[in-house]
Amino acid sequence: MNRRTVLVEPERLAGWFGRFGERHGGIAGTDLGRDRVVVRAADGATADLAVPFAPLAVDPGSHDGLPAAGVDTLVEHLSRPRRVALLLVRLGGHSVGVALGGAVERSSTDRRLVHGRNRAGGQSSGRFARRREGQARVALQAAAETAVRVLLPELPTVDAVVLGGDRRALDLLRADRRLAPLFARAEPVVLDVPEPRRTVLDDAAQRVRCARITVTEPVDRS
Repeated sequence: MNRRTVLVEPERLAGWFGRFGERHGGIAGTDLGRDRVVVRAADGATADLAVPFAPLAVDPGSHDGLPAAGVDTLVEHLSRPRRVALLLVRLGGHSVGVALGGAVERSSTDRRLVHGRNRAGGQSSGRFARRREGQARVALQAAAETAVRVLLPELPTVDAVVLGGDRRALDLLRADRRLAPLFARAEPVVLDVPEPRRTVLDDAAQRVRCARITVTEPVDRS
């Protein structure tokens, strides 16, 4: 099976499903759920969508074909303007902000020096590793302080929290008890982002509006 993941904006979603059906011999059925939608094509291809900002307001169940009401509900769900808190962290920097409808309203970005790993052995290697750990600790502390300052006051007003970046760095931030309310609200999908910058934050604010669809296609054995 061939598998790929695509991001589709809400305004393009109905057309995307239509073209998916045309390419694969029609839509055989749809499994509608409050947190997941799976569309099955006649040739065995599937389009699997984890619903952002779940739950989706539908009656769960399987349907023949692609029910228009389900697509309309999904498009309306994704098109709804939301205030989203964004926390993007890697060991070398962070970018946090609050976005409404894909536009960043408030943000803070910072970069910190964290040396790469040293493969050499000996005492110098140990000193290098300790220095790197200290740099990473300082960088993560700065990210935590920024999140406390920028995001925590906005938490009562946002509809969701979206994380992005390095999972190890995010896991280390979870140890900061001040950020527990933030991580408790986090969406399950963690955005894959490069070194956080303001432009990366702007892109993430747009990406959270999109449907993330995993397309699985049968291998052509002809």
